Amino acid sequence: MIESIPQQAECLAAAGLQNRILLPTSPEYASRIEAYWSKSSQLKPACFIQPTSATEVADALKALVAAKQTFAVRSGGCNFWPSNNIDHGVTIDLGQLAWIKYNPDDETVSIGPGARWGQVYEYLAKYDRAVAGGREARVGVGGLLLGGGNTLFTGRRGFACDNVIEYEVVLANGSIVKATASGEYSDLFRALKGGGNNFGIVTSYTMPAIPCASIWGGLVILPPDIMPAAADAFVDFTSNLEKDPDSNLILMIAHLEPKPGTVIAGLYANVAGVEKPPIFDKFLTFPELLTTYKKTTLVECLNATAQGTGYHGVWFASSFANNPAILRRAAELHQELAAEFEAHITDQDFQTQCIFQPLPRAFAQNSVKLGGNMLGLERNKVDGVLWSAHIMVRTAEQEAWAYPRVRAYVEKVRAYAAEVDGLLPWITANYANPEQPVLESYGPENVARIREVAKKYDADGVFQTLCPGGFKISKV
Repeated sequence: MIESIPQQAECLAAAGLQNRILLPTSPEYASRIEAYWSKSSQLKPACFIQPTSATEVADALKALVAAKQTFAVRSGGCNFWPSNNIDHGVTIDLGQLAWIKYNPDDETVSIGPGARWGQVYEYLAKYDRAVAGGREARVGVGGLLLGGGNTLFTGRRGFACDNVIEYEVVLANGSIVKATASGEYSDLFRALKGGGNNFGIVTSYTMPAIPCASIWGGLVILPPDIMPAAADAFVDFTSNLEKDPDSNLILMIAHLEPKPGTVIAGLYANVAGVEKPPIFDKFLTFPELLTTYKKTTLVECLNATAQGTGYHGVWFASSFANNPAILRRAAELHQELAAEFEAHITDQDFQTQCIFQPLPRAFAQNSVKLGGNMLGLERNKVDGVLWSAHIMVRTAEQEAWAYPRVRAYVEKVRAYAAEVDGLLPWITANYANPEQPVLESYGPENVARIREVAKKYDADGVFQTLCPGGFKISKV
């Protein structure tokens, strides 16, 4: 039997995991490839290994390490670049670890890394509960939590990573540990809050349940010519968010294929269920081309945030001061970029997104109150904006053509922000391009902490050398 499988998988079969291996000849292999959200991530591993427990993850990891076999780790498979897959290596697919368990006794939720946030919210809705997780139903649990994670509850409860109260982790040597704020592995607990996959494979997350029977929110489409006023309204919203921590805003200038062309799209939400709260007053005066906002459920609201499928992606992220001039400049440059794409991709089947999200100092203050994380946002002296540029195209050739143009666009926006003394250091791992210095953006103190914890729990550098995906501390 061992001879019938690829050489890369022999160690797994020898470890008794033959029945967990998906080979390229199986229909399930093809479906797991197709289930990657971005076509840029649809690489071809020699096999998938699909463990069903932390013990099987440990057995697989020990076998791969002993064989010096390269591997990737997949949670939901929703990154735009293949941090979660590997050509010709072994992809550890955590899709079978997708449980969601609500414990009413202590109001906690245990979640497997292979679950997706839509599944989590749908399950918890039966109990009028939620957790501080992702804002797009298809996004996987593991990647969001290890990268930080902005949520609909960040204004009151900090980032998604701040809400994890226990991690079950398989370390490089195959041992399974529980990391909490006050236990033996408290240093690992802190480092996992934004430190990515530098330490081990997380096989379970425990988070506090949040009472949430209904919310107010939904999608809105606005005409692009209101952008100068929308920039002012966004800055005002961000400045006042500390007074209304239950409200949320995502604002983007987007080219949506092939019609309606370039528009302004927004997600409005209030997780306390307050309809049209005053913080949205300026936005609610703008002419609306389409709206879906209403009193609704979290699950239904997030249906409006679904990203397109079947695309190759090029994403970059940055952050800057809450200055309307920077938003307007990013919007102007986006129009130039979209026009270039319109001229090159004649069927107009592409998407561009210039996305603004509030990043007030209150978010970082919430994180500090909950024990802190690795993101380093407490260094910000001003309210900020989390900004990202997303481009999605249909073919690998179009992706190669798009990449330098998107990068140049991002560099121009960052240069303008620096020129007006508004460039902030943080780059979120959740939207960043693999070439961006994400861990460096957390600040030297957090870089040192991540390095120290990675060395302590992975002395041989397994997750630096055999697992190439993600942002690696060894490259800082």
